[in-house]
Amino acid sequence: MKDLPDDSFHVFDTTLRDGAQREGINLTVADKLTIARHLDDFGVGFIEGGWPGANPRDTEFFARARAEIDFAHAQLVAFGATRKAGVQAKDDPQVQALLDSGAPVITLVAKSHDRHVELALRTTLEENLEMVRDTVSHLRAQGRRVFVDCEHFFDGYRANPGYAKQVVSAAHEAGADVVVLCDTNGGMLPAQIDAVVRTVLADTGARLGIHAQDDTGCAVANTLAAVDAGATHVQCTANGYGERVGNANLFPVAAALELKYGRKVLPNGALAEMTRISHAIAEVVNLTPSTHQPYVGLSAFAHKAGLHASAIKVDPDLYQHIDPELVGNTMRMLVSDMAGRASVELKGKELGVDLGGDRELVGRVVERVKERELAGYTYEAADASFELLLREEIEGRPRRYFQVESWRAIVEDRPDGTHANEATVKLWAKGERIVSTAEGNGPVNALDRALRLGLERIYPPLAAMELVDYKVRILEGKHGTESTTRVLVSTADGKGEWSTVGVGENVIAASWQALDDAYVYGLLRAGVEPQE
Repeated sequence: MKDLPDDSFHVFDTTLRDGAQREGINLTVADKLTIARHLDDFGVGFIEGGWPGANPRDTEFFARARAEIDFAHAQLVAFGATRKAGVQAKDDPQVQALLDSGAPVITLVAKSHDRHVELALRTTLEENLEMVRDTVSHLRAQGRRVFVDCEHFFDGYRANPGYAKQVVSAAHEAGADVVVLCDTNGGMLPAQIDAVVRTVLADTGARLGIHAQDDTGCAVANTLAAVDAGATHVQCTANGYGERVGNANLFPVAAALELKYGRKVLPNGALAEMTRISHAIAEVVNLTPSTHQPYVGLSAFAHKAGLHASAIKVDPDLYQHIDPELVGNTMRMLVSDMAGRASVELKGKELGVDLGGDRELVGRVVERVKERELAGYTYEAADASFELLLREEIEGRPRRYFQVESWRAIVEDRPDGTHANEATVKLWAKGERIVSTAEGNGPVNALDRALRLGLERIYPPLAAMELVDYKVRILEGKHGTESTTRVLVSTADGKGEWSTVGVGENVIAASWQALDDAYVYGLLRAGVEPQE
């Protein structure tokens, strides 16, 4: 292995196998190759690629990975089971498929719960031990490094601790480098993990690893508890993907080991790439990155309370457990009705707007934010709208590139059940009156197209802008069945993305406000001077 700290501690990733069992994830071979490259960039020591021989996709993955990826840090791992009962390992086709994968490391899953041996494998406890010994010995004789996953270990230990430890000893004595204790049902708690790992380590002398599922919400804590007890091999998945509620999350485990334990487990500079890699893998599996994920989430270092902001203005460490840049993330200030002066000043600095220490100006902004939040606006996820509000207070008037005379959207219900959506916008820009009409796949899309069609000739930068996300929320009404609608719009120009908010008595009116802000901010961002 190149550029790894050493072999004394393993960070083992099983996103491509165990993580792929999450509901909603269906990886192609190309997806798996892409994720493997990201994981190698992060610097994990081992990447478990799947079960070759069990399905054609995993078999193809190993063949292509050998040919297409030059791993800089990781070793590829093939996963499979111990031989079948009554068959020698050398004659078992599934064991041979593991060798044929070409993977230098093989993980074997073995039964360590006596009830599972008798009911699932339908064999004797002694034969199960022989299956472990024979398969490990055979693979070792073929030059492979072997890890053994003791499935349902903690439940098995609770039912029959003597037999569970016999399985560990059988694997260790046959030549397994690591014996992994698996909390397969995810029901354990940290103190229980700690006690069992300490006992098994003392009684068997095997090198132990931990594989924790998150059914109690303790997978990361259980993993670290096992490390405290002497485990030197942790199995995780990117973003905690996995069956049911998931597995121990690779990123908080790695960050805790490096930043809290002071243990070198990643190559130099890898930790600072953690946020980028987490989000990149989320894109590949087509799941929205969790905004509240520790260390790498968008909200991991976001501050809302005015009291927090006042302290952070003095020293960010007062309300942050680490410097977010260590993991490739950034601190964010959220502006809301809870905001104080410090929140507004820090947010202005974050957006590049100098408030010049003007207490009167900051006070006006704070009061305006509170008034607008009371009316239904939210600036936590709409930085662009907040920046426009800031600039309006500084400049004494709204920043305008066009003046709207009127707009309308029409939805026509046709006899065949289809709908036609048409919008007309009348506006003034640079002394010219413009009337623009467009159709769309909905009234908001039609309004967006009509506005763009009318302005692109005068403001060419608008051609690069497009709506990339649209969210609607119906707010609680104040008068019987009346309600207020809030719309958040995300817009991109190929160089970045920004979000704006609109609030109105209906979804179309709220959408128009958000669209208006989106294009005003886009032109500001493009360096276009506003009209007089």
